[in-house]
Amino acid sequence: MNNRWNRIIYKLWAPLYDRLFNSGAFAKARVTVLSGLDLRPDQRVLLVGAGTGADLPLITGFGLSITAIDLSPEMLAEARSKVMEDERITFLEMDAQNLDFEDESFDVVIANLILSVVPDSERCMQEIVRVTGEGGKIVIFDKFAANGRLSPIMKALRPLTSVLGTDIGRDFDLLYLPHQERVHITEDRPLLMRGMYRKIVLRKAKGSLTP
Repeated sequence: MNNRWNRIIYKLWAPLYDRLFNSGAFAKARVTVLSGLDLRPDQRVLLVGAGTGADLPLITGFGLSITAIDLSPEMLAEARSKVMEDERITFLEMDAQNLDFEDESFDVVIANLILSVVPDSERCMQEIVRVTGEGGKIVIFDKFAANGRLSPIMKALRPLTSVLGTDIGRDFDLLYLPHQERVHITEDRPLLMRGMYRKIVLRKAKGSLTP
């Protein structure tokens, strides 16, 4: 997996993505993930890896200032088609591993189905934590290896899924460990496929320093 390949594969995925990951069980899971966020007017919200904008209809209408970034211009084009012109949404083509924002720029960061996609998930997680403000929330919906382990079948499938643009073997605990003094898990629950897909909510501690 690398950015060049991801641009190619997600250009191909863009017309089909909503049929697979914004319908049925996935659509219901997104509602669960984004419920209970206590969104308030003028909060600064970042969608990291916004994709086709499947999450946008669930967070618009609250008077938020939303920034949606994605590496794929084709995905962003699909996302733009889902929102009204009067919504305060900025769409930017950007690498989630190198966010071009100041430290603590956002009150809420939503990172759905991105940590399993980027080539360097540790770097992506570091950037997500960096741009989240003190007391801010990080919301994650993604697939991770249960207890950091994969079944023999999943191990066999992992190279194939990587070619298709996603990694099914990443360990969230390893991503979280370097940041545990600055962000705290407030929710971690299984949602799909026997817990492979999880909803994880983090809160950034007040007074924490960005290294």
